[in-house]
Parts: sequence; C-alpha cells; structure tokens
Amino acid sequence: MARKTDAPVLELHITRLFDAPRDLVFKLWTDPEHLIHWWGPRGFRTLSCELDLRPGGAWRIHTRSPDGMDFSEYGVFREIVVPERIVFTHGFDMPGKPPGPTVLATATFTEENGKTRLTFHQGVFATIEDRDGHEEGWSSSFDLLTDYLHDLRNAS
Repeated sequence: MARKTDAPVLELHITRLFDAPRDLVFKLWTDPEHLIHWWGPRGFRTLSCELDLRPGGAWRIHTRSPDGMDFSEYGVFREIVVPERIVFTHGFDMPGKPPGPTVLATATFTEENGKTRLTFHQGVFATIEDRDGHEEGWSSSFDLLTDYLHDLRNAS
C-alpha cells in the first residue's frame, strides 16, 4: 500500500527553449570565453572561469555580487556527451563560511527545429531554501544566456 507523503521536493527542474542551434548553446556552456558573459545571476560579474572539460576534470568560476562580495562556484565534471549532456557537481565558497555541500547537476540539450531545449536538473538539496536560491540563480543565468544569444545573433 502506497503512503502519501508531504515531504518537500528538494530537487530543481528547469526547462528552457533557446532560439539557437544545439551546437552553439552547448559551446556557450563549455567555452570560458562565452560562459563569462552569462554565468551568474543578473547584476553579478564573472571575474574568471577555469574549466577542465572532461570526466573527472574540475571547474571553478569566480564571481562578484552587486554589493562587492567575491565568491567561487566549483565542482567536477562527471559526464560530458557533446553536444547532448553535461553532468557536474556544483558547490559554493563564500567568504567567512565553510564550503557548502556539492549538489549534482545535469544539463541536457535537445535539438528542436533549429532551437535548443535545455532540461536542467539539480539536487538533492539539504533545504527548500537552498533549492529556491539555486532556482532563482539559474533562472536569472538562463535569462542572461538568452540575452547573450540575442547579442551574438545581432553582432553577426
């Protein structure tokens, strides 16, 4: 007999459709020269980006918040299937706090009539607040990725 539970969902699921081919969207996720233009919530500035793009390779991105606080996001790539999927761990280093736990994230890229459907999953989080904070950050980053794609299209 199945039991009903009111346990909170501690996983994040975001789906976006980008008006660009899958190869390009995948490249913008994996090339530091592009990634620095859209990573992080709106108002944050990416200071540096280091990617060792292979299973077992580390990544680290340094950012600055609008109030001037510097912090790092980091992790390890678990799986890379060009141009279909990236699986990685994701954690934060914030000044004055111990490093937080890393959480597994998966970005899947599907071609749809010349556009790209991103299916993003991250979890399991320790708290609802952690999940909601990541949802806000990723949603803002994906908005910036949309803007960056628009800028690239207009520059050519």
